[in-house]
Amino acid sequence: MISSSKIRYKGVFPVVPTTFTESGELDLASQKRCVDFMIDAGSNGLCILANFSEQFLLSDDEREVLTKTILGHVGGRVPVIVTTTHFSTRVCAERSRRAQAQGAAMVMVMPPYHGATFRVSEEKIYEFYAGLSDAIDIPVMIQDAPASGTPLSAAFLARMAKEIEQVSYFKIETAGAASKLRELIRLGGSAIEGPWDGEEAITLLPDLDAGATGAMTGGGYPDGIRLIMDAYVAGRREDAFGLYQQWLPLINYENRQGGILSAKALMKEGGVIACEAPRHPWPGMHPAVRAGLIDTAQRLNPMVLRWGK
Repeated sequence: MISSSKIRYKGVFPVVPTTFTESGELDLASQKRCVDFMIDAGSNGLCILANFSEQFLLSDDEREVLTKTILGHVGGRVPVIVTTTHFSTRVCAERSRRAQAQGAAMVMVMPPYHGATFRVSEEKIYEFYAGLSDAIDIPVMIQDAPASGTPLSAAFLARMAKEIEQVSYFKIETAGAASKLRELIRLGGSAIEGPWDGEEAITLLPDLDAGATGAMTGGGYPDGIRLIMDAYVAGRREDAFGLYQQWLPLINYENRQGGILSAKALMKEGGVIACEAPRHPWPGMHPAVRAGLIDTAQRLNPMVLRWGK
């Protein structure tokens, strides 16, 4: 892996949730407050239009509105990663060019997939990322997540990092993430600029031990994740371990119970946003699950529960 001083992006880059009104329209006023809170809570950067942003419920026009609104509102305060995943190489490249033109620091892209069964060969995946790289001048983060149903071996990822110019960041969310990160770093060497943790930080400490330099988490409590990351990076692993134990119940609750609506529930509870509802047909959070989430969070007193009050 390249030296720390040459890594462009590292630290905590949580996913920004998309805020809607009760009737399902975009709520841009809440969206801006959401971004302001996440920056105030210590995010080193942000990621928009990811799965945890409910991107699969957005139209193409809404994606453009959100990209322009959020990048404009952030105004360079922190770097912003824009998710541009699409099955089509052309569409993904066009999305990525537009994101770069509006100020994106990086794009995050899953391999081509559609539904439960539509996949392409490793050769076509390589061509897909090569075509994307040729279209832009900013880094590409490959999101290696179970949702795509596409196996991406450490050897294949390392090969793409070495051979495709912009492919240099990797968000590893598969089972055995730490082992895969360690192997990716071993095989890819200096071509692996950013080996990152994901999955709401449920495997954060093992992933940091394996060499992860970034964490892409949910957006509800960047202040808590920063405490863990900062202690670890400073060489205080025992402190990081203790903080990880402290925050793990909330991390686990988001990862295993509340899911993609957790950040918005916390933000609504703390007065950050006006509405936590998803867009139909995604189901709302069960009241008992929400109560458990808030109870778990209150024991930690994260900024999200205080920021808007």
